[in-house]
Amino acid sequence: MDKVIKKKALRRLQIVKGQIKGLEKMIDDEKYCIDVITQSSAIKQALSGVEDLLLENHLATHVAMQMKSGESKKATAEMVKVYKLSKRI
Repeated sequence: MDKVIKKKALRRLQIVKGQIKGLEKMIDDEKYCIDVITQSSAIKQALSGVEDLLLENHLATHVAMQMKSGESKKATAEMVKVYKLSKRI
C-alpha cells in the first residue's frame, strides 16, 4: 500500500472512531433525532472517503501492475468489480 494513502486512511479512520463515540454518547444522552442522524450521515461520508483512498491505492498499484504485466483481462475484471460495488451504494 502506498505510504501516503495508508497514512491518510488511518487518520480518517481515527476521526471516524471519534465520530462513532460521539454518536454513541448522543444516543445515550437522548439527543435530538435529527442531530443524531446528521452525525450518522457524517460518519458515512467519512467512511466513503476511506473507501475512495483504498480504491485510489488499488487502481494505482494492483490494477496498474496487472496492466503492465499483460494481465489486462484480470485488471478489467477488477475495475468492473469495483464499479459494481459502487453501484450498490
